Amino acid sequence: MTFLLSLLLQMQVGSTPNAGAAAADSTATAANAAANAAAADLSLIDLIVKGGWIMLPLFLLSFVSLYIIIERYITIRRAASVPESFMPGIRNLMVKGDLQGAKMLCAQTATPLARMIEKGIRRIGLPLKDIEASVENVGKVEIARLEKNISILGIIAGVAPMLGFVGTIIGVIKIFYAISATGDFGIAQISGGLYTKMVTSAAGLIVGIIAHIGYHWLSIMVERLVFRMENSAIEFMDILQDN
Repeated sequence: MTFLLSLLLQMQVGSTPNAGAAAADSTATAANAAANAAAADLSLIDLIVKGGWIMLPLFLLSFVSLYIIIERYITIRRAASVPESFMPGIRNLMVKGDLQGAKMLCAQTATPLARMIEKGIRRIGLPLKDIEASVENVGKVEIARLEKNISILGIIAGVAPMLGFVGTIIGVIKIFYAISATGDFGIAQISGGLYTKMVTSAAGLIVGIIAHIGYHWLSIMVERLVFRMENSAIEFMDILQDN
C-alpha cells in the first residue's frame, strides 16, 4: 500500500512541469495570435486617421502635386512633339519664297517652336535685329507658359516635410500631456502620440519627395525643349541671312 501511494505521488509531481509548460505555450500562442490580428486590422486608412488633422493639408498638397506633375508632363510632351521634318520644310518653303506656305506649316504644327518661327516669318521685311527680337520675345512667352505652376512643386517640396515636423511636435505634446494627466509612463500614454508623430512625419516626407522629384523632372524636360527652340531660332535666322 505504501509503495502504491509513493508511486502515485511521483507521477503527479512529474506531470506538473509538463502542464505548466503546456500552459505557457498556449499563452504565448494566444499572444502571438492577438498581435497578428491587431497588425492585420491596421489599415492605411487607420494610419491616416491616427495622423490627426495635419493629414488634411498634407493630403491636399499631395493632390496638387500629382495634378501639376501629370498636367505639366502632358503639356510639355505635346509641346515637344515637333516633327523632325519641320525646320527642313520651313527652309525649303522660304528658299522658294513661299512665305504663305511656311505660315500654314507653322499653323498646322501648333507647337511653341512653330509659333515662334511663325512670328519671325510675319516680321520678314524688317531689319534682322527686329526679327530676332520678335522671335526671342515669343520664345520667352512660350517658355513661361511651359514653366507654369512648376515652381509650386518646389514650394510644396519644402512645405510638406515642415508640416510633417509640425505633426511630430504635436505628437510629442500629446505624449507629455498624457503622462502629466495620468502620472504614469507606459505604452498606454505614449502610443497615441507616437502614432501622430510617425505617421505625419512619414506622410510629409513622402509628399515632399514626390514634389521634389516632379519639380526637377519637369524642369529637365523644359530645359531640353528650350535648347531645341534656341537651336531652331538660330537656324531660322541663318535661313534669313542666306536669303
